[in-house]
Amino acid sequence: MDSRSATQLTQALLRCPSVTPAEGGALALLAGVLEAAGFSVERPVFSAPGTPDVENLYARIGTGAPVLVLAGHTDVVPPGDEARWTHPPFSGEIVDGVLYGRGAVDMKGGIGAMVAGALRFLDANPDFSGSIAFLITGDEEGPAINGTVKLLDWALARGERFDACILGEPTNPERLGEMIKIGRRGSLTGSLVVHGRQGHVAYPHLAENPIDGMVRLVAAVKGTPLDAGTAHFDASNLEFTSLDVGNPASNVIPAEARAVFNIRFNDLWTPQTLAAEIERRCAEAAGNAVRFTLAFEETNAIAFLTPPNAFVAAMQDAIEAETGIRPVLSTTGGTSDARFITRVCPVVEFGLVGRTMHQIDERVPVADLERLSAIYEGVIARWFGVRPSP
Repeated sequence: MDSRSATQLTQALLRCPSVTPAEGGALALLAGVLEAAGFSVERPVFSAPGTPDVENLYARIGTGAPVLVLAGHTDVVPPGDEARWTHPPFSGEIVDGVLYGRGAVDMKGGIGAMVAGALRFLDANPDFSGSIAFLITGDEEGPAINGTVKLLDWALARGERFDACILGEPTNPERLGEMIKIGRRGSLTGSLVVHGRQGHVAYPHLAENPIDGMVRLVAAVKGTPLDAGTAHFDASNLEFTSLDVGNPASNVIPAEARAVFNIRFNDLWTPQTLAAEIERRCAEAAGNAVRFTLAFEETNAIAFLTPPNAFVAAMQDAIEAETGIRPVLSTTGGTSDARFITRVCPVVEFGLVGRTMHQIDERVPVADLERLSAIYEGVIARWFGVRPSP
Protein backbone atom coordinates (compact mmCIF):
# COMPACT_ATOMS: atom_id res chain seq x y z
CA MET A 1 0.00 0.00 0.00
CA ASP A 2 1.22 3.48 -0.91
CA SER A 3 0.22 5.71 2.02
CA ARG A 4 0.70 8.79 -0.21
CA SER A 5 -2.15 7.55 -2.39
CA ALA A 6 -5.57 8.57 -1.07
CA THR A 7 -7.15 5.74 -3.06
CA GLN A 8 -4.93 2.97 -1.73
CA LEU A 9 -5.12 4.20 1.84
CA THR A 10 -8.92 4.53 1.71
CA GLN A 11 -9.16 1.10 0.14
CA ALA A 12 -7.18 -0.37 3.04
CA LEU A 13 -9.37 1.43 5.58
CA LEU A 14 -12.55 0.14 3.92
CA ARG A 15 -11.32 -3.41 4.45
CA CYS A 16 -11.40 -2.80 8.21
CA PRO A 17 -14.90 -3.68 9.54
CA SER A 18 -15.03 -0.80 12.03
CA VAL A 19 -18.77 -0.65 12.69
CA THR A 20 -19.33 1.46 15.82
CA PRO A 21 -17.94 0.77 18.41
CA ALA A 22 -15.55 -1.80 16.91
CA GLU A 23 -12.09 -0.52 16.02
CA GLY A 24 -11.89 -3.17 13.29
CA GLY A 25 -8.21 -2.54 12.59
CA ALA A 26 -8.74 0.95 11.14
CA LEU A 27 -6.98 2.90 13.89
CA ALA A 28 -4.16 0.35 13.99
CA LEU A 29 -3.67 0.86 10.27
CA LEU A 30 -3.54 4.64 10.64
CA ALA A 31 -1.21 4.40 13.62
CA GLY A 32 1.28 2.36 11.60
CA VAL A 33 1.16 4.76 8.65
CA LEU A 34 1.58 7.88 10.78
CA GLU A 35 4.32 6.43 12.98
CA ALA A 36 6.27 5.45 9.88
CA ALA A 37 6.02 9.08 8.72
CA GLY A 38 7.46 10.42 11.99
CA PHE A 39 4.29 11.21 13.96
CA SER A 40 4.03 10.45 17.65
CA VAL A 41 0.86 8.40 18.04
CA GLU A 42 -1.30 7.53 21.02
CA ARG A 43 -4.51 5.55 21.16
CA PRO A 44 -6.47 6.39 24.29
CA VAL A 45 -9.54 4.35 25.18
CA PHE A 46 -12.45 6.06 26.91
CA SER A 47 -15.31 4.58 28.88
CA ALA A 48 -18.60 5.61 30.45
CA PRO A 49 -21.28 3.65 32.32
CA GLY A 50 -23.81 2.11 29.99
CA THR A 51 -21.74 2.74 26.86
CA PRO A 52 -19.13 0.64 25.07
CA ASP A 53 -15.43 1.39 25.43
CA VAL A 54 -14.13 3.30 22.42
CA GLU A 55 -10.64 3.45 20.95
CA ASN A 56 -9.41 6.78 19.61
CA LEU A 57 -6.23 8.08 17.99
CA TYR A 58 -4.17 11.21 18.51
CA ALA A 59 -1.07 11.86 16.42
CA ARG A 60 1.20 14.87 16.10
CA ILE A 61 4.31 15.88 14.22
CA GLY A 62 6.15 19.09 15.07
CA THR A 63 6.51 20.96 18.35
CA GLY A 64 5.85 24.57 17.41
CA ALA A 65 2.88 26.74 16.52
CA PRO A 66 0.65 27.10 14.67
CA VAL A 67 -1.00 23.72 15.10
CA LEU A 68 -3.37 22.53 12.38
CA VAL A 69 -5.67 19.68 13.36
CA LEU A 70 -7.08 17.21 10.84
CA ALA A 71 -10.08 15.45 12.37
CA GLY A 72 -12.48 12.67 11.55
CA HIS A 73 -13.79 9.23 12.46
CA THR A 74 -13.07 5.69 11.33
CA ASP A 75 -16.25 4.14 12.70
CA VAL A 76 -19.05 3.45 10.25
CA VAL A 77 -22.73 2.56 10.38
CA PRO A 78 -23.75 -1.08 9.82
CA PRO A 79 -23.84 -2.16 6.16
CA GLY A 80 -27.40 -3.47 6.31
CA ASP A 81 -28.28 -6.46 4.16
CA GLU A 82 -24.91 -7.35 2.65
CA ALA A 83 -26.61 -9.46 -0.02
CA ARG A 84 -28.02 -6.25 -1.51
CA TRP A 85 -24.56 -4.75 -2.08
CA THR A 86 -23.22 -4.94 -5.62
CA HIS A 87 -19.77 -5.41 -4.10
CA PRO A 88 -19.15 -6.61 -0.51
CA PRO A 89 -19.24 -3.65 1.90
CA PHE A 90 -15.80 -4.35 3.40
CA SER A 91 -14.01 -5.43 0.22
CA GLY A 92 -12.87 -2.00 -0.99
CA GLU A 93 -13.40 -3.01 -4.60
CA ILE A 94 -12.73 -0.56 -7.43
CA VAL A 95 -14.93 -0.98 -10.49
CA ASP A 96 -14.93 1.43 -13.44
CA GLY A 97 -13.05 4.06 -11.47
CA VAL A 98 -15.38 3.92 -8.45
CA LEU A 99 -14.39 2.67 -4.98
CA TYR A 100 -17.13 0.79 -3.11
CA GLY A 101 -17.44 0.16 0.62
CA ARG A 102 -19.12 1.15 3.86
CA GLY A 103 -17.47 4.41 4.87
CA ALA A 104 -16.19 5.31 1.42
CA VAL A 105 -17.90 8.70 1.77
CA ASP A 106 -18.59 8.93 5.50
CA MET A 107 -15.79 9.19 6.19
CA LYS A 108 -12.89 6.86 5.53
CA GLY A 109 -12.46 8.53 2.16
CA GLY A 110 -11.97 11.86 3.92
CA ILE A 111 -9.42 10.38 6.31
CA GLY A 112 -7.53 8.61 3.53
CA ALA A 113 -7.37 11.86 1.57
CA MET A 114 -6.26 13.84 4.63
CA VAL A 115 -3.48 11.49 5.61
CA ALA A 116 -2.17 11.10 2.07
CA GLY A 117 -2.23 14.87 1.50
CA ALA A 118 -0.49 15.58 4.81
CA LEU A 119 2.24 13.02 4.12
CA ARG A 120 2.94 14.46 0.69
CA PHE A 121 3.15 17.94 2.23
CA LEU A 122 5.66 16.66 4.80
CA ASP A 123 7.72 14.94 2.11
CA ALA A 124 8.03 18.26 0.27
CA ASN A 125 8.41 20.41 3.40
CA PRO A 126 10.22 18.43 6.11
CA ASP A 127 11.36 21.62 7.89
CA PHE A 128 8.00 23.43 7.91
CA SER A 129 7.33 25.73 10.82
CA GLY A 130 4.45 24.51 12.95
CA SER A 131 2.71 21.23 13.80
CA ILE A 132 0.14 18.92 12.25
CA ALA A 133 -2.11 16.82 14.47
CA PHE A 134 -4.67 14.10 13.72
CA LEU A 135 -7.71 13.74 15.98
CA ILE A 136 -9.50 10.53 14.99
CA THR A 137 -12.36 8.92 16.90
CA GLY A 138 -14.22 5.64 16.72
CA ASP A 139 -17.44 7.00 18.22
CA GLU A 140 -18.98 9.50 15.82
CA GLU A 141 -21.69 7.25 14.43
CA GLY A 142 -22.55 5.99 17.93
CA PRO A 143 -23.40 7.77 21.18
CA ALA A 144 -20.55 10.30 20.68
CA ILE A 145 -19.76 10.04 24.38
CA ASN A 146 -16.38 8.28 24.41
CA GLY A 147 -15.01 9.91 21.27
CA THR A 148 -14.07 13.40 20.16
CA VAL A 149 -15.32 15.27 23.22
CA LYS A 150 -13.21 13.15 25.58
CA LEU A 151 -10.28 13.01 23.18
CA LEU A 152 -10.20 16.80 23.14
CA ASP A 153 -10.33 16.98 26.93
CA TRP A 154 -7.54 14.42 27.13
CA ALA A 155 -5.37 16.39 24.70
CA LEU A 156 -5.98 19.73 26.41
CA ALA A 157 -5.16 18.23 29.81
CA ARG A 158 -1.78 17.23 28.37
CA GLY A 159 -1.10 20.80 27.35
CA GLU A 160 -1.97 20.52 23.66
CA ARG A 161 -3.23 23.71 22.00
CA PHE A 162 -4.83 23.97 18.58
CA ASP A 163 -5.11 26.92 16.20
CA ALA A 164 -7.43 25.60 13.48
CA CYS A 165 -9.14 22.37 12.44
CA ILE A 166 -10.40 20.75 9.25
CA LEU A 167 -13.04 18.07 9.74
CA GLY A 168 -13.33 15.77 6.75
CA GLU A 169 -17.08 15.07 6.80
CA PRO A 170 -18.83 14.88 3.40
CA THR A 171 -20.12 18.39 2.71
CA ASN A 172 -20.81 18.58 -1.01
CA PRO A 173 -24.36 18.00 -2.35
CA GLU A 174 -23.57 17.13 -5.98
CA ARG A 175 -20.00 18.04 -7.02
CA LEU A 176 -16.70 18.15 -5.18
CA GLY A 177 -15.90 21.76 -4.38
CA GLU A 178 -19.43 23.13 -3.97
CA MET A 179 -19.69 23.64 -0.23
CA ILE A 180 -17.77 24.24 2.98
CA LYS A 181 -19.52 23.98 6.33
CA ILE A 182 -18.55 26.87 8.61
CA GLY A 183 -21.13 26.06 11.27
CA ARG A 184 -23.95 23.76 12.22
CA ARG A 185 -27.40 24.15 13.64
CA GLY A 186 -28.13 22.84 17.10
CA SER A 187 -30.63 20.11 17.86
CA LEU A 188 -33.06 19.98 20.77
CA THR A 189 -35.70 17.29 21.31
CA GLY A 190 -38.70 17.80 23.58
CA SER A 191 -41.76 15.89 24.71
CA LEU A 192 -45.15 17.35 25.49
CA VAL A 193 -47.84 15.54 27.49
CA VAL A 194 -51.33 16.97 27.85
CA HIS A 195 -53.25 15.48 30.78
CA GLY A 196 -56.97 14.83 30.57
CA ARG A 197 -59.55 12.57 32.17
CA GLN A 198 -60.63 9.35 30.53
CA GLY A 199 -64.30 8.81 29.92
CA HIS A 200 -67.07 7.64 27.60
CA VAL A 201 -67.56 9.74 24.45
CA ALA A 202 -71.31 9.76 25.11
CA TYR A 203 -70.72 11.57 28.41
CA PRO A 204 -68.10 14.23 27.57
CA HIS A 205 -69.06 16.32 30.60
CA LEU A 206 -67.63 13.56 32.79
CA ALA A 207 -64.29 13.51 30.93
CA GLU A 208 -61.60 15.91 29.80
CA ASN A 209 -60.29 15.37 26.30
CA PRO A 210 -56.51 15.96 26.15
CA ILE A 211 -56.55 16.05 22.35
CA ASP A 212 -58.27 19.42 22.43
CA GLY A 213 -55.53 20.77 24.66
CA MET A 214 -52.80 19.22 22.53
CA VAL A 215 -54.18 20.88 19.40
CA ARG A 216 -54.16 24.19 21.23
CA LEU A 217 -50.55 23.83 22.41
CA VAL A 218 -49.24 22.54 19.08
CA ALA A 219 -50.75 25.56 17.36
CA ALA A 220 -49.13 27.89 19.89
CA VAL A 221 -45.72 26.28 19.58
CA LYS A 222 -45.79 26.19 15.77
CA GLY A 223 -47.83 29.31 15.07
CA THR A 224 -45.07 31.93 15.23
CA PRO A 225 -41.62 31.41 13.66
CA LEU A 226 -38.84 31.15 16.21
CA ASP A 227 -36.74 33.64 14.26
CA ALA A 228 -36.04 34.85 10.73
CA GLY A 229 -32.55 33.40 10.42
CA THR A 230 -29.21 35.21 10.30
CA ALA A 231 -26.59 36.10 7.73
CA HIS A 232 -25.18 32.56 7.88
CA PHE A 233 -28.10 30.48 9.19
CA ASP A 234 -31.58 29.62 8.00
CA ALA A 235 -34.46 30.24 10.37
CA SER A 236 -34.72 27.85 13.29
CA ASN A 237 -37.30 25.15 12.67
CA LEU A 238 -39.50 23.05 14.97
CA GLU A 239 -41.13 19.86 13.72
CA PHE A 240 -43.48 17.56 15.58
CA THR A 241 -42.34 14.00 14.89
CA SER A 242 -44.84 12.01 16.93
CA LEU A 243 -48.41 12.52 18.19
CA ASP A 244 -50.14 9.71 20.02
CA VAL A 245 -52.90 8.96 22.53
CA GLY A 246 -52.42 5.18 22.70
CA ASN A 247 -56.14 4.65 22.36
CA PRO A 248 -57.47 1.53 20.59
CA ALA A 249 -61.12 2.31 21.30
CA SER A 250 -63.21 4.75 19.27
CA ASN A 251 -65.72 5.32 22.04
CA VAL A 252 -63.27 6.28 24.80
CA ILE A 253 -61.89 9.74 25.48
CA PRO A 254 -58.22 9.14 26.27
CA ALA A 255 -56.50 10.16 29.49
CA GLU A 256 -53.40 11.64 27.88
CA ALA A 257 -52.05 12.91 24.58
CA ARG A 258 -48.31 12.76 23.92
CA ALA A 259 -46.18 14.50 21.35
CA VAL A 260 -42.48 14.59 20.51
CA PHE A 261 -40.78 17.39 18.60
CA ASN A 262 -37.31 18.34 17.45
CA ILE A 263 -35.92 21.81 16.87
CA ARG A 264 -32.98 22.56 14.60
CA PHE A 265 -31.86 25.96 15.79
CA ASN A 266 -29.38 28.63 14.78
CA ASP A 267 -26.89 30.60 16.84
CA LEU A 268 -29.54 33.04 18.08
CA TRP A 269 -30.47 30.36 20.61
CA THR A 270 -29.00 28.06 23.20
CA PRO A 271 -30.79 24.91 24.37
CA GLN A 272 -31.66 26.76 27.58
CA THR A 273 -33.15 29.87 25.98
CA LEU A 274 -35.01 27.77 23.44
CA ALA A 275 -36.53 25.54 26.11
CA ALA A 276 -37.63 28.63 28.03
CA GLU A 277 -39.33 30.05 24.93
CA ILE A 278 -41.26 26.82 24.26
CA GLU A 279 -42.28 26.68 27.91
CA ARG A 280 -43.52 30.28 27.69
CA ARG A 281 -45.58 29.60 24.57
CA CYS A 282 -47.18 26.52 26.08
CA ALA A 283 -47.98 28.21 29.37
CA GLU A 284 -49.49 31.22 27.63
CA ALA A 285 -51.68 29.05 25.41
CA ALA A 286 -52.70 26.69 28.21
CA GLY A 287 -53.79 29.32 30.70
CA ASN A 288 -55.89 27.59 33.34
CA ALA A 289 -57.62 25.36 30.80
CA VAL A 290 -54.92 22.85 29.79
CA ARG A 291 -52.80 20.72 32.10
CA PHE A 292 -49.49 19.76 30.52
CA THR A 293 -45.98 18.52 31.19
CA LEU A 294 -43.05 19.65 29.04
CA ALA A 295 -39.62 18.01 29.14
CA PHE A 296 -36.43 18.26 27.08
CA GLU A 297 -33.71 15.72 26.42
CA GLU A 298 -30.14 16.54 27.34
CA THR A 299 -28.26 17.73 24.27
CA ASN A 300 -24.68 18.49 23.33
CA ALA A 301 -25.72 19.59 19.86
CA ILE A 302 -25.27 23.34 20.12
CA ALA A 303 -25.32 25.77 17.22
CA PHE A 304 -21.96 27.26 16.31
CA LEU A 305 -20.33 29.40 13.65
CA THR A 306 -16.77 29.87 12.43
CA PRO A 307 -16.98 33.39 10.97
CA PRO A 308 -15.35 33.80 7.55
CA ASN A 309 -11.67 34.57 8.14
CA ALA A 310 -8.22 33.94 6.66
CA PHE A 311 -8.46 30.23 7.47
CA VAL A 312 -11.79 29.87 5.67
CA ALA A 313 -10.44 31.86 2.72
CA ALA A 314 -7.39 29.57 2.52
CA MET A 315 -9.74 26.61 2.33
CA GLN A 316 -11.76 28.26 -0.43
CA ASP A 317 -8.59 29.11 -2.36
CA ALA A 318 -7.31 25.53 -2.17
CA ILE A 319 -10.65 24.15 -3.35
CA GLU A 320 -10.95 26.61 -6.21
CA ALA A 321 -7.37 25.93 -7.32
CA GLU A 322 -8.11 22.22 -7.63
CA THR A 323 -11.73 22.17 -8.85
CA GLY A 324 -12.31 25.55 -10.46
CA ILE A 325 -15.27 26.06 -8.12
CA ARG A 326 -15.46 28.74 -5.44
CA PRO A 327 -17.32 26.91 -2.66
CA VAL A 328 -20.26 28.47 -0.86
CA LEU A 329 -20.15 28.78 2.92
CA SER A 330 -22.95 26.81 4.54
CA THR A 331 -24.39 25.87 7.92
CA THR A 332 -26.99 23.38 6.63
CA GLY A 333 -27.37 19.73 7.54
CA GLY A 334 -27.32 17.81 10.78
CA THR A 335 -24.83 17.77 13.61
CA SER A 336 -21.19 16.65 13.52
CA ASP A 337 -18.19 16.40 15.83
CA ALA A 338 -17.37 19.97 14.83
CA ARG A 339 -19.74 21.00 17.63
CA PHE A 340 -17.15 19.73 20.12
CA ILE A 341 -14.09 21.06 18.31
CA THR A 342 -15.44 24.61 18.01
CA ARG A 343 -14.89 25.20 21.75
CA VAL A 344 -11.11 24.87 21.36
CA CYS A 345 -10.35 26.35 17.93
CA PRO A 346 -11.95 27.51 14.66
CA VAL A 347 -13.21 24.53 12.65
CA VAL A 348 -14.40 24.11 9.08
CA GLU A 349 -15.77 21.00 7.41
CA PHE A 350 -14.99 19.88 3.91
CA GLY A 351 -15.08 16.44 2.38
CA LEU A 352 -16.59 14.33 -0.37
CA VAL A 353 -19.96 14.38 -2.10
CA GLY A 354 -22.41 12.88 0.39
CA ARG A 355 -25.07 11.40 -1.88
CA THR A 356 -24.38 7.72 -1.03
CA MET A 357 -23.39 7.98 2.64
CA HIS A 358 -25.10 5.36 4.85
CA GLN A 359 -26.66 3.77 1.76
CA ILE A 360 -26.34 0.35 0.18
CA ASP A 361 -23.42 0.53 -2.30
CA GLU A 362 -21.82 3.56 -0.64
CA ARG A 363 -19.13 4.63 -3.09
CA VAL A 364 -16.79 7.38 -4.25
CA PRO A 365 -15.14 8.09 -7.61
CA VAL A 366 -11.39 7.54 -7.34
CA ALA A 367 -10.87 10.86 -9.12
CA ASP A 368 -12.74 12.67 -6.34
CA LEU A 369 -10.59 11.01 -3.68
CA GLU A 370 -7.40 12.18 -5.32
CA ARG A 371 -8.74 15.69 -5.90
CA LEU A 372 -9.81 15.91 -2.27
CA SER A 373 -6.36 14.83 -1.16
CA ALA A 374 -4.80 17.52 -3.35
CA ILE A 375 -7.14 20.09 -1.77
CA TYR A 376 -6.08 19.08 1.73
CA GLU A 377 -2.43 19.24 0.71
CA GLY A 378 -3.03 22.69 -0.75
CA VAL A 379 -4.77 24.10 2.31
CA ILE A 380 -2.07 22.71 4.61
CA ALA A 381 0.54 24.49 2.50
CA ARG A 382 -1.40 27.75 2.55
CA TRP A 383 -1.94 27.52 6.30
CA PHE A 384 1.77 27.15 6.95
CA GLY A 385 2.74 29.83 4.42
CA VAL A 386 4.28 27.40 1.95
CA ARG A 387 3.80 27.71 -1.78
CA PRO A 388 1.42 24.90 -2.83
CA SER A 389 2.78 22.25 -5.17
CA PRO A 390 1.88 22.80 -8.81
